[in-house]
Amino acid sequence: MRVAATSQPRLATQQDESPHGAVSAGAITAKAITTGAITVQRLTLTEFRCFSRAVLDTDPRPVVLFGANGAGKTSLLEALSMLTPGRGLRGAALADLGRRGAPAGAPWGVAVEADGFKGPVSIGTGAAPEGSARRTLRIDGQAARGRASLAEAVSALWLTPAMDRLFLEGASSRRRFFDRLVYGFDASHATRIGVHERSLRERTRLLRERRGDPAWLSAIEARLAETGVAVAAARRATLRRLAPLVRAGVGPFPGADMSFQGGVEAMLEQMPALEAEAELAEALAASREHDAQAGGARVGAHRGDLELVHGASGMPAAQCSTGEQKMLLIAVILATARLQAALRGRAPLLLLDEVAAHLDGDHRAALFHEISDIGAQAWLTGVERSVFETFGGAAQYVAVEAGTVTPE
Repeated sequence: MRVAATSQPRLATQQDESPHGAVSAGAITAKAITTGAITVQRLTLTEFRCFSRAVLDTDPRPVVLFGANGAGKTSLLEALSMLTPGRGLRGAALADLGRRGAPAGAPWGVAVEADGFKGPVSIGTGAAPEGSARRTLRIDGQAARGRASLAEAVSALWLTPAMDRLFLEGASSRRRFFDRLVYGFDASHATRIGVHERSLRERTRLLRERRGDPAWLSAIEARLAETGVAVAAARRATLRRLAPLVRAGVGPFPGADMSFQGGVEAMLEQMPALEAEAELAEALAASREHDAQAGGARVGAHRGDLELVHGASGMPAAQCSTGEQKMLLIAVILATARLQAALRGRAPLLLLDEVAAHLDGDHRAALFHEISDIGAQAWLTGVERSVFETFGGAAQYVAVEAGTVTPE
């Protein structure tokens, strides 16, 4: 199956209308008007993390989850993140999601009733039958497969304390971060990523085991080149539209220059997609011996790196202070939410874990203002309810204690 590598994913330009019928991307500013938002009306958890059973009904306002550390606040955000492509905001293995002490054979499950991209939608996911490495997924009562089905239904962006090290870790974390942003604009990107990752694993296994004839390897490398170019093209399409908003900054949150360095993205700066596919396939074939020894693949879409440079200081994000890095990430998330709202007509869910507690009063008030201005249903966690007093009645408050939820 061919995965559309030769036609680069396209977002609206200033001269044309958005393919999703919203305003053109060239007209988007830091104050773009939101036409709607993805919202959760009911979240149901079964044997998930510390929750035996929990049902939480919400309205479109921001949701403030407060309670002691270890009460289960982050697990609620994680449950919502499981309704997007990938392994959720903790990146946990499926076997680790079930509640410790749950009855034998009782699978974990997460279900939501939500207003998604196409209107009301019900989504459920959970542990697959024993012995399966996959999880089940149902959308509107029907079995669904593939990452793209989730990205077509809803979208969510998140920030967690663990992401404070995003600019100090390896490039793979930054690529995953940016790919999650792309999902909100191009649902097929999730499929491309999945095919590319499986092809990488298959080629690595064959090289390591020293088996597979050259024609077989060539076919896998052709698929890797095809999907790698498609992945890189999707990243570049989103980057072209998002970079100007990130550069402008959002309120007091700093602007930054955003770019992709190296990898296939750099190749597409120099040549057409078909030529890049051919060159990438040749490079993969030439590196078989090296890759057999080292593992992985020396070239491909998994080698590029997202770079942010602080707009005011000119410092790469990796050299900025921890506080500055957090401000940059908040600016990127808010800019992405505004762009998605403008291009797709729906602001994404915002899952913000312990973000407000680390901001001073002015930045905290600015964050709450931006969330309200975007119109997003943000889910925010904190130990103290008082941290969120700026929201007043514009938010809904839920006490979380020892695996229970109590709306106030």
